[in-house]
Amino acid sequence: MDLHDYKDVAENYDSYLEVMYSEFDAHENFREFYYELAKKYGQDGVVDIACGTGAVLLYLAERGIDIDGTDISEEMCKVASKKAEDMNLKLNIYPADMTKFSSGRKYSLAIVARSGFMHLPTQQLQKEALINIREQLLPGGILTFNTFDPWPVMQAEQIKTSPDDYTYRLEYINNHGNKEKIYNAISYNPYTQQLFGNWKFEEYNENGEVIDVRIRPLLMRETYRPEIFLLAELCGFEVLDIYRGYKGDKENLNDPSTAAKYRSNLIWILKKKD
Repeated sequence: MDLHDYKDVAENYDSYLEVMYSEFDAHENFREFYYELAKKYGQDGVVDIACGTGAVLLYLAERGIDIDGTDISEEMCKVASKKAEDMNLKLNIYPADMTKFSSGRKYSLAIVARSGFMHLPTQQLQKEALINIREQLLPGGILTFNTFDPWPVMQAEQIKTSPDDYTYRLEYINNHGNKEKIYNAISYNPYTQQLFGNWKFEEYNENGEVIDVRIRPLLMRETYRPEIFLLAELCGFEVLDIYRGYKGDKENLNDPSTAAKYRSNLIWILKKKD
């Protein structure tokens, strides 16, 4: 199981992300970015893959976009479905693995928002996901997902970190109305390119006493730019654009040196080849 498969994580996800991103948000403007993409490419339907609790899904649906949502975590889907119901939105939201999902319809745009693609922990699973997503797209359909440029300085530190070497992240109020502190320990394996470790959640009562401690695992994979180009070609896509963050700054596809200039949150725009 992964971090997001747990009921307690899903129910508190929005609350602690709000605190986590209050000072620095690597995904700032992501909803607006995907809305513009949906208006440009989603005229024949959009699917939000790894939709989580619905941050993109509900934002686009509110604005009239024809969109479905799926996530490997059933608990995340439950939270997203409840939020949609509260907003009087009738949406198709269902749990499924992105390497296998199929809703019975085809889409002109598939979105894997924020770090959803990075939760595929092997290159084989990345390949299977891309091939399956391609099958769910109409001719000429568009897929977008993000990766981060791996940063050697951080990797060197994470190689030395054990899965229980915790660092304090934040404090927030959970769905029980109690104070909760979050710590995480992330290690890096340079051979598998995997980030792995644990998140620890400590819940406190009104007297400041610890009443619950929960450990939740995390496994992700860092992927280098040349890998994405090769995977895209192998799986029947072509790379149309790469954006450096959600503010509209495009990368030069013919200038690989930009990887050394920026530690970038890369948003890939891929087109299905006919």
